Amino acid sequence: MPSTIPNALSIAGSDPSGGAGIQADLKTFSALGLYGMAALGGLTAQNTRGVTAIQPLPAAFVAAQIDAVFEDIRVDAVKLGMLGDADVVATVADRLRHWQARNIVLDPVMVAKSGAALLADSAIERVRTDLLPLATVVTPNLPEAGALLACEPPADLPAMREAARALHALGPAWVLLKGGHLPGEDCTDVLYDGHTFTEFPARRIATASTHGTGCTLSAAIAAGLAQGLAVPQAVAQAKEYLTAAIAAAGALAVGHGHGPVQHFHALWKT
Repeated sequence: MPSTIPNALSIAGSDPSGGAGIQADLKTFSALGLYGMAALGGLTAQNTRGVTAIQPLPAAFVAAQIDAVFEDIRVDAVKLGMLGDADVVATVADRLRHWQARNIVLDPVMVAKSGAALLADSAIERVRTDLLPLATVVTPNLPEAGALLACEPPADLPAMREAARALHALGPAWVLLKGGHLPGEDCTDVLYDGHTFTEFPARRIATASTHGTGCTLSAAIAAGLAQGLAVPQAVAQAKEYLTAAIAAAGALAVGHGHGPVQHFHALWKT
């Protein structure tokens, strides 16, 4: 554990209902002992029932936010989430290269839990070419993996391993392919570094509190990397944290759709 509190930057979209996006990322950073920062990559109007509006931000303004942070503050890890369009994706990649950012966790957010598109089709190629080579870890779910690879989403563990190999060939140091969309009760995640597969088996949790789970997991991985953990340990810690946050979500009374997880389950008395 570092002697000073690590700093982590989220570059992602805003969720006014607080369950996903930068709001979930900042809660995760705080719960895990980090100082959290955020550069808005886009705006949404959403709640637990769905997304009703999306407002892209000018790429130059996104760049200005990132530069303002890096020119003044040590950034120990970066989490990337919703970036919206191709210009923003390209700009974020440019600024991360400029500042030689490290410990980059890319959550290639494309579709909200409600089904709303959060990434323009024209931006997917930019994610492939500009962001994947910068990523320490990329964390797609199965539909996102299919979109990045321009193929059908993997539907079983052997197909997930093949998809992880193909994604790794696009440049990230590590691929964490999430199995939440697998059929049945098992939802194993697969971690791959180009040489070794590590599987994280899990049983599906019967809950409606799944809003922001992908954001929370990727932010928790970034937190672990900022704290000096190796990638497999950061992933294991993040999954343990998210599982407990889902299990504790019943203490919340937020919305009437897919509710948020309880980010502060270890800190709040209920």
